[in-house]
Amino acid sequence: MPGKILIKGARQHNLKNIDLEIPRDRLVVITGVSGSGKSSLAFNTLYAEGQRRYVESLSAYARQFLQQMERPDVDAIEGLSPSIAIDQRGASQNPRSTVGTITEIYDHLRLLFARVGQPHCYRCGREISAQTVQQIVDRLLAFPPQTQLHVLAPIPVSRPSEYRKELAALAKAGFARVKIDDRVYELSEKVDLKGAVHGGIDLIVDRLVLREGVEKRLADSLEIAARYGKGVLKVDVAAGGAANEELIFSQKSVCVHCGTSFPDLTPRFFSFNSPEGACPDCAGLGRRPSGKTKSDEIEDYLDLAPCSACRGTRLRKESLHVLLAGKNIADVTSAPISEVIEFFAGVKFSDRDRPVAERIVTEITSRLRFLLQVGLDYISLDRPAATLSGGEAQRVRLATEIGSRLVGVLYILDEPSVGLHPRDNARLLELLDKLKDSGNTVLVVEHDREAMLRADHLIDLGPGAGVNGGQVVAQGTPQQVMESETSLTGGYLSGRLEIPVPARRRKGSGQSLIIKGARQNNLKAVTVEFPIGAFSCVTGVSGSGKSSLVLDTLYKAMDQRLQGAKASAGLYDELIGAEHFDNVVSIDQSPIGRTPRSNPATYTALFPNIRDLFAQLPEARVRGFGPGRFSFNAEGGRCEACHGDGIIRIEMHFLPDAFVTCEVCHGKRYNRETLEVLYKGRSIADVLDLTVNQALEFLGNFPAIRRKLETLRDVGMGYVRLGQPAPTLSGGEAQRIKLARELSKRSTGKTLYILDEPTTGLHFDDIIKLLEVLGRLADAGNTVIVIEHNLDVIKTADFVLDLGPEGGKGGGEVVAAGTPEEIALVEKSYTGRYLARILRF
Repeated sequence: MPGKILIKGARQHNLKNIDLEIPRDRLVVITGVSGSGKSSLAFNTLYAEGQRRYVESLSAYARQFLQQMERPDVDAIEGLSPSIAIDQRGASQNPRSTVGTITEIYDHLRLLFARVGQPHCYRCGREISAQTVQQIVDRLLAFPPQTQLHVLAPIPVSRPSEYRKELAALAKAGFARVKIDDRVYELSEKVDLKGAVHGGIDLIVDRLVLREGVEKRLADSLEIAARYGKGVLKVDVAAGGAANEELIFSQKSVCVHCGTSFPDLTPRFFSFNSPEGACPDCAGLGRRPSGKTKSDEIEDYLDLAPCSACRGTRLRKESLHVLLAGKNIADVTSAPISEVIEFFAGVKFSDRDRPVAERIVTEITSRLRFLLQVGLDYISLDRPAATLSGGEAQRVRLATEIGSRLVGVLYILDEPSVGLHPRDNARLLELLDKLKDSGNTVLVVEHDREAMLRADHLIDLGPGAGVNGGQVVAQGTPQQVMESETSLTGGYLSGRLEIPVPARRRKGSGQSLIIKGARQNNLKAVTVEFPIGAFSCVTGVSGSGKSSLVLDTLYKAMDQRLQGAKASAGLYDELIGAEHFDNVVSIDQSPIGRTPRSNPATYTALFPNIRDLFAQLPEARVRGFGPGRFSFNAEGGRCEACHGDGIIRIEMHFLPDAFVTCEVCHGKRYNRETLEVLYKGRSIADVLDLTVNQALEFLGNFPAIRRKLETLRDVGMGYVRLGQPAPTLSGGEAQRIKLARELSKRSTGKTLYILDEPTTGLHFDDIIKLLEVLGRLADAGNTVIVIEHNLDVIKTADFVLDLGPEGGKGGGEVVAAGTPEEIALVEKSYTGRYLARILRF
């Protein structure tokens, strides 16, 4: 059917043989509770089949990889466009990758500086200007008639002993005069130099008086002077009896005062990945070299101090002395996006440079504005890609894709609203509409209320998670979904269901955790006070300073005080109240592991309990199998064909690496003998394939195992398989697994918990479960501080700290502090305005 993508019999993962019609050239949102099958439909079915068909259309060489790319479990897909997936996987972990390089803006900047940048001497700071003979002639002819010109060519002589040899050579060449230490000598006579020569030797090429017809002779003289003066020449000008004026010119990029020279400017001269541009001390890494650090060990790289030679700019000193409107390329890339846009709006180019520069600047500013629209005005182009959050990385890639101006493409996005304040979210939705209006189909996996209401077509999956999901509960316009009695999502959108505002706010213990004079990054020496024993939210628009305050300053300061951590805390004056805590825990969205060997069972320390259980079985004892036999990380029990990974990585060269199931163990990770040991009819591999909810039923009789499984369920992870590889988990899922691990530990009631956007990837119904867990922590006397944009979480907090009012330089101040009701009354608070709507002020 034209105008639609038809899916017939989709059974990938937990999808229940579903049929769907998805309208093309529309904004389509897929929603549902966590684990309902959203990613299975969007990424593992639609995108996987689109990628497979793309490879199928390529050369015979490319098609050889087809047999290694598993086809999604679906009967048929019709009307599928070329597909591009933009998910929340972190950006490149290569320390050489920056926001500027992955958006290709830095490539355009390098070209701009190479074409119109102005070199300056890195010794004296003077501008270096290479001029043609005609430009020099035009400059001299501007003097009044009868002006006397003495054209001189400085002779490059390095040692006094060379002077006589040089003078003899000049006389033999037919030259008549030289100027030495401001005195003119005839070369036809013997030049007697007494003592040292201080001013050097200047060959007098010609003496001219400006009059009609002198232009050609002057040009010829300059050609000769430049040739003997190695591209540098001087002209003594005497006009109307005035004191002589000395003009120095160069036909090459050479400082006429210091002699320092520049090569021809090319884009590679500004690349920190090439020898021409990279700082030789740090090889373009920007950090102090370490013999133990490899280029792919991003954590080690980020811990290093900035290179002392280039001060972290990555470039050699010559590259940093090419300026555009007074700034070098590192000055431009280190400024926030919003400031870079302002800079280029104010740059004035000469008539000679304008035709070249304007085309490049137009492309640069266009791409910068896309980054601005997705709420990234506060980041800089030199920011390492590996330091971006999942949401930031996704929006950077989205801005890059929009800049490519493709049409007829199926774009698949995974929660692009992650990390965005409601104010910034509106701009993102406008950008998605723009992408759709350009002739593309935009398919978004999303939990954001505004995104759902903005959709042209809304698909709600469920009704539950894991085996209880995978069905289409409702679809159609947002209004049609809201009218569905069976749709949980529709119930929350319509108001039939809601996350309640708590009946009371916790007052805490009466004591406070105070940090004074915090001034890390854009923080403006703020002093903040958090109630101890309560649940606090830190809010504000993107780039307002939330992470700088909570993660970079407060957490690191507490970690140093309580646990002797070595990582430096952000700048601050004083920390008060740390004595009321015995532990601090930061739970962020970084992966729980970067290889398939890491999974929820291993990370939560649940796996050793399961291995011990299997080792105690009679069949294991007869065979002499200990707990180590049931580890897929150790030789003996694992499948040696895949070394216990269960999958084989295939390098695709021109596409992202593909992962295929091991043909020997069929993804089970273990060898045949290990898999023969069964508990209630299940092998160790079968147990790892259980979801948390299934495992609770199967292993609930073992207290140690049950306690850890219950905490995973309580944070909304009941649908996740115990052995699910860490790289397949979203940032929000990884964070909730970390939270479960901390919850399974014994708490003294004196712990400070810090969480960074824990609602990532959570449906309205799942957020209620998360809030119950965080509430239990606070009720036990612990202090919980959450960085969050979700209004349903903010409205339930005991205390809210709103930073801003804007991002970047416009932020870093405390806009409002108090209960959600008090914040809602502050007119200048963006958060307060949105809170007022949902609190019905």
